[in-house]
Amino acid sequence: MWQENKTWLHCINNIIAADIASAAFLASYLHRSRVTKNYASSLEIIDLQKYKVIKKEGKVRIALRERLGIPFIFIVGKN
Repeated sequence: MWQENKTWLHCINNIIAADIASAAFLASYLHRSRVTKNYASSLEIIDLQKYKVIKKEGKVRIALRERLGIPFIFIVGKN
């Protein structure tokens, strides 16, 4: 798995990767993860298939990860 002749690059946000493409992928993945984690506390999920509203932050994150492709699942901001 680890090759001895690789040169590791230290990029912005303390990302260490073997090449620029890997560093860009990791940066975008970490950004998306941070945004989802920060905004999950201000969101609610309305699931019309199961007739329920998901309000807890942990369950909102799980619902965002698993249910976005399912019809009649709505993401609503708490206001």
